[in-house]
Amino acid sequence: MNILVVQIAASVLLSATTNPTFAAPALNAAFHGTIVSTYPDGRTAKLWLAEDGGYTAQGRRGDRSSGRWTLKGDKLCLHQSRPLPSPFDYCTPVPAKGMTHAWDAKAVTGERIRVRLIRGRD
Repeated sequence: MNILVVQIAASVLLSATTNPTFAAPALNAAFHGTIVSTYPDGRTAKLWLAEDGGYTAQGRRGDRSSGRWTLKGDKLCLHQSRPLPSPFDYCTPVPAKGMTHAWDAKAVTGERIRVRLIRGRD
């Protein structure tokens, strides 16, 4: 499994529904922006969410992956399908203050990361 994909999902969403269609109004900025996670070594990873519940990502080593996202309570969950299907979901808390400011999170590896939403599909 591409661990980097789940690392970059360090949180985003503002809705408590698991249906992406209903989450769309709260996630408008994320659907048109790029979620960037910065690791302690300075490298960055990128995540792009789609309104239909899909996502694509580029890990900090440049590797590409994709899958489906859902909301479970106050957590964003990613389930990778490519390049290799993941046997589990990675879930991370949604920032209580929303995505207008950068926030700290923890990657699936346990590393502390800094996450921010930037405009456009970088």
